[in-house]
Amino acid sequence: MGEEAMGRRAVDLSGAEIRGDVEGRNPPIFLPRQPAASPLLALDIGGTLIKLVYTASCEGGGGGGGDGAELRFAKFERRRLQECFDFIRAKGLLGCNGTRSTNENVLLKATGGGAYKFADDFREKVGVCLDKLDEMDSVVSGANFLLQNIPGAAFTHMNGQRNPVDVSPNNLFPYLLVNIGSGVSILKVTGNRKFERVTGTHIGGGTMFGLAKLLTGCKSYDEFLQLSQKGDNFVLDLIVKDICGELVCQKQGLSTSTLASSFGKVITSKKRLTDYKPEDLASTLLSAFTYNIAQIAFLVASLLGLRRVFFGGSYIRGHKSTMENISFAIDFWSQSQMQAVFLRHEGYLGALGALMSYGDLRGENLTLDESKEEEPHHESAAPVDGTPSDEENDNNIFPYLLVNIGSGVSMIEVIGKGKFERIIGSHLGGGTILGLARLLTGCSSYEEFLELSQRGNNLSVDLTVGDIYGEEGYPKIGLPASTTAASFGKVNSSKLSDYKMEDLAAALLNSFTYNIGQIAYFVANLSGLKRIFFRGAYVCGHEKTMDKISRSLKYWSKGEVETTFLCHEGFLGTLGAFWSYENMGIDSLAAHEVIREVLLGAPYTGQFPSLPVTEQQENGENNSLEGEVKSLRHENASLKAEIERLQRENAELRANLGAATL
Repeated sequence: MGEEAMGRRAVDLSGAEIRGDVEGRNPPIFLPRQPAASPLLALDIGGTLIKLVYTASCEGGGGGGGDGAELRFAKFERRRLQECFDFIRAKGLLGCNGTRSTNENVLLKATGGGAYKFADDFREKVGVCLDKLDEMDSVVSGANFLLQNIPGAAFTHMNGQRNPVDVSPNNLFPYLLVNIGSGVSILKVTGNRKFERVTGTHIGGGTMFGLAKLLTGCKSYDEFLQLSQKGDNFVLDLIVKDICGELVCQKQGLSTSTLASSFGKVITSKKRLTDYKPEDLASTLLSAFTYNIAQIAFLVASLLGLRRVFFGGSYIRGHKSTMENISFAIDFWSQSQMQAVFLRHEGYLGALGALMSYGDLRGENLTLDESKEEEPHHESAAPVDGTPSDEENDNNIFPYLLVNIGSGVSMIEVIGKGKFERIIGSHLGGGTILGLARLLTGCSSYEEFLELSQRGNNLSVDLTVGDIYGEEGYPKIGLPASTTAASFGKVNSSKLSDYKMEDLAAALLNSFTYNIGQIAYFVANLSGLKRIFFRGAYVCGHEKTMDKISRSLKYWSKGEVETTFLCHEGFLGTLGAFWSYENMGIDSLAAHEVIREVLLGAPYTGQFPSLPVTEQQENGENNSLEGEVKSLRHENASLKAEIERLQRENAELRANLGAATL
């Protein structure tokens, strides 16, 4: 087809603006100079949804170009493909572009993995050939279209207030685009035709929806969002006050409502899944995963030195709590140095980008910078745990990242003996894994859960890149078909009994251990650290857990970060290195009170609190003897403290819960 014909079908964006209910969901975009006589259609066929953007005639417009046209939006679940076909026919969109392929079938622009997977269905059932466009190209093109051409397309949502963001096209780049679909892709956009897929996470909208089906029985994502609005996540979530009480919170300057462990209260409760309200379960799921996505976005933006972070994707849907959670988390972790910015029509970025490609005479609408990041997947080779050699001494172990996996996850940068520089944490820890495992499988202990996971196959419920794109995967950005795209993204049934407990356990372990490894890598990378030590009752001594975290760290760091597990005081590494809490500079850290009071989710900087001072020390007597006694006491009691740590936390939680019921 000649360039002249292609040019006639280009989209005229002059004077584009949102019309109708400006506050409504996906209102039409008015194109005053777009000819209405030649409507256009583009599709984005994703992992769970089919999104359509098409032009249609409208009343009033002028501007010298006739009545103009409107961009309109529609979506269908991918499993209801026939409904999409019926809609296209009913709207008269077949043959709308006046473009025909060599075999006389209508040629439509389409993106997303489904454009490859369902190409034959479109051709055979509705006589349409799909002109397949790269998904990342289209998403970025759609975002740039909105930000550069549509007034009011960007806004913030914080503390219940929605405020428009004035984005100057001349000062737009670079920015970070976080696209929340079934999984999450994170892109650094540096220009109109330049971007790089920096990373992604398999914990996305598909994870939320899959688990929501199993836990609440909801049939649609919109139903899940409605449930979450009525629920209380504190019924299932473990917060700081539950662990250490209000007095300690005041002492440490922590908010009593700081989230410590999503689903963490479930591990000490005798309730079963049916004893919880669907609304509370939905609220807990939403907060757990939106906070996690926001934290990863913050870490990536910090690594890249970016302060402008835009969120898009079909799983946001203009939902107030979703946007509120993401905004709060970005503001919290960045100490108000970053803002989460959202986009109108955020679920249609790919389809909008595909539509913009009509009349693009330059071939591909964007250029993808080389980026080989991909998400961890079940077939990646197990890395060898990095351990220091015998020649290491007390001085060159520092600095390092210490990751403590309890009910939640705490990460400390240790810079010297008894000194640390920074703390960050994650609410998705061992308490989350075991809490969800109890609800989904009915297991009574972490050991039973791990045993179940050994016999399961996560691919029975996890959505892979191959499930979306076909057997070739997504080679342009280096994602093989076996890569996990969305944990629990393959869950279609709302009946828990339709799935094997073993498969659900395997998917849980796979999902959260890789997530911990990914966040630990980002934190270490941000601090320039090459050595990570893991400790905690939920990881050490459990070979399967350690193996998956090791795989994740080797994958993300490409083998550049050393991973060691401190199962107890004096852990003997595989290369013969002997580490003690004392020579690692964390002998005080072994004390339960320090773990409880310091290693919580809120950022904190300073020095490890000293141990209680004895009367003899106050008088300046026997300092040397007292120091030796303390050192021996910590060395001998550390293993016991490790074992008792979680038991004490649970006992405190039971006491607090018992007092609350009186």
